[in-house]
Amino acid sequence: MLNKDEVKRIIGAIRNAGEAIMDFYRYDKSALQTYIKSDDSPLTIADTTANDLICTFLKRNFPEIPIISEEKEIEDYEIRKNWTYLWLLDPLDGTKEFLNRTDEFSINLALIHDHSVVAGFIYLPVFDEMYYAIRGQGAFHILEEDSVKPLNVNTFSLKNRGLNVMVSRSHQEMETQKYLDELDEPNLLTKGSSLKFINIAKGEADYYPRMIHIMEWDTAAGQIIIEEAGGSLVDAINGLPLSYNKPSVFNPYFIASGKIID
Repeated sequence: MLNKDEVKRIIGAIRNAGEAIMDFYRYDKSALQTYIKSDDSPLTIADTTANDLICTFLKRNFPEIPIISEEKEIEDYEIRKNWTYLWLLDPLDGTKEFLNRTDEFSINLALIHDHSVVAGFIYLPVFDEMYYAIRGQGAFHILEEDSVKPLNVNTFSLKNRGLNVMVSRSHQEMETQKYLDELDEPNLLTKGSSLKFINIAKGEADYYPRMIHIMEWDTAAGQIIIEEAGGSLVDAINGLPLSYNKPSVFNPYFIASGKIID
């Protein structure tokens, strides 16, 4: 488990990568040059720069812990299955939002132990907002240097009218719509990248069904932040928390939410 000094250094490294992303976002139009990866998702120099900065920090400070990053080739599962700990990194979650200049993108970093998330960090570079959680210690929003605010989800029933429900800015799925149709006049809130998880953890939204197979690095940090704030992020089929470092790094359909009561 991470100690306080390690958490502080990790937060500093993520902020440093966020500053590099913002330099591209504000001043360097070369960041808008897009490369299309094999999965048809976009890649920019901002993605790769943030990835290099964070991976260099992690390798220097935690040399014994391997890294799975969206922007690195993933080791074969025959190797990965023997890993007790690993980092999951998305150095720029929401590249489409970055390119569309919506401000809604993040850096996501999570520490995995035996297929479960034990620490997670989400940083919003445009807003200079850091959110993190450590297993058993709570979830927090850093307001200023050394000033933190605990995060707490809402408690609600799915029968309530007008629930605040997160939906993706970039992706809409028919399977997700089926879940929305079961709700009573939901108030749909559109956000990009991991801001949807943050809204759940802060109690600004209640429910977020997502019936699409996004990647492990997209959800891991958000999962523990929501869980430590009192909510859940579970497999939409079996209701169990998502697990990580699977043979396939695709997630099942999932539901993120505050605390649901009957």
